[in-house]
Amino acid sequence: MTSPPKPIELYDTWAREVRPFTPIEEGRVGLYCCGPTVYDYAHIGNLRTYVFEDLLRRTLEMAGYAVRHVMNITDVGHLTSDADTGEDKMEKGAARTGLTAWEIAERYTAAFREDLAALNILEPHVWCRATDHIEEQIADIAEIERQGYTYITSDGVYFDTAKLADYGYLARLDVAGLDAGSRVELGEKRNPTDFALWKFSPADTRRQMEWDSPWGRGFPGWHIECSAMSVKYLGPLFDIHCGGKDHIPVHHSNEIAQCEVAHGTRLANYWLHGYFLETGQEKMSKSAGEFLRLQTLLDRDIDPLAYRYLCLTAHYRSDLRFSWESLDAAVVALGRLRQAVHGAPAGGEVDAASLDQFQAELLNDLNSPKAIAVTWNLVRSDLDPADRRATLLAMDEVLGLDLANWTPVETTVPAEIEELLAARNAARAARDWGRADALRDQIHAAGFDIEDGPEGSRLKPR
Repeated sequence: MTSPPKPIELYDTWAREVRPFTPIEEGRVGLYCCGPTVYDYAHIGNLRTYVFEDLLRRTLEMAGYAVRHVMNITDVGHLTSDADTGEDKMEKGAARTGLTAWEIAERYTAAFREDLAALNILEPHVWCRATDHIEEQIADIAEIERQGYTYITSDGVYFDTAKLADYGYLARLDVAGLDAGSRVELGEKRNPTDFALWKFSPADTRRQMEWDSPWGRGFPGWHIECSAMSVKYLGPLFDIHCGGKDHIPVHHSNEIAQCEVAHGTRLANYWLHGYFLETGQEKMSKSAGEFLRLQTLLDRDIDPLAYRYLCLTAHYRSDLRFSWESLDAAVVALGRLRQAVHGAPAGGEVDAASLDQFQAELLNDLNSPKAIAVTWNLVRSDLDPADRRATLLAMDEVLGLDLANWTPVETTVPAEIEELLAARNAARAARDWGRADALRDQIHAAGFDIEDGPEGSRLKPR
């Protein structure tokens, strides 16, 4: 007889509290994660959100749930402004590269999937592209119109948020205050928070991506795709909807509004949001210009799984400050975990007490920093090495660091690097810290890390 899933608590943005998770269908979880707008490469800030969602899925499966994971690909309808102004990001990407919008979508979808694989992120069970679901989106818009929540302007069909009493509840928006203090040029919009359901193609321009609809030729707005596709694959009320915290005030609030009118639900029972990756004073953003891709790390010979480890050292509901120093520390930590697994014999038994403690931290709103701490306590313990190895591998089924499949690379250390290490050791013994640091930097630049321990220093290829 199958045992019931383990209790898990999650922070629900809708309720603004950590609350026990109760699935709609016993033993099963419907999970929808907002996917990328594929007009450019994902940056590592974007990817932090997908690491969080992967941790959520793995934790749910660890707890005993059967998860159905759905993710969209936005390949039309996302304008350069959340206020429904500017160019479609796909058309803009096509103009930038000289490719068609369809080619742009294929290129960056493939790149995104490669990034997920490099980070050992489980692929969703269902990928759904906005351009494959135009019919579903039109049907939802027609139902919202039938319910009396739309109006038409010269550039599109808009959702009238003033007609929905609890619009913006997810974000606790002060809609009246926004109306009173708005300095935004509304144009033909009735309210600052109104949003496009369908945009008309300009009369004098033929877009690459456009379709016929009951309202005229054009393309869907950004928000309608997620509510239409999540309902198609998970039903009008499913368990968990995820995304970045920047989705709360606009995209997710609008998804909920659409679903309340079209289906009478708030779309998901639990709304979970990952926080930002910061590189200074601001969150990482493609709109800011230069941004770090996963390929940037690969170009520096940094294993992408070290970035995954770095993400796990911070709780998903806290911003994570990125620095090369913190990533270097993650490289070293990941290397030590790998050595702890591959330096021990196979055939051990999982230590139930350690695994229970590890799982308890994750079942408490995905507390990955504390779960990582439990992992390091295990590494430093006097548990039988074979049992320690078996337990680490059991933990890694959730951490996703792929410890079992790492293969040590045998590298001969050049004599000149050994000489640099000897000189550094001599400088440290003489307490000449400046010279020791300079020599360490030379060794690091040559592609080697130094591990200092009670038995001395040793070199390890990066």
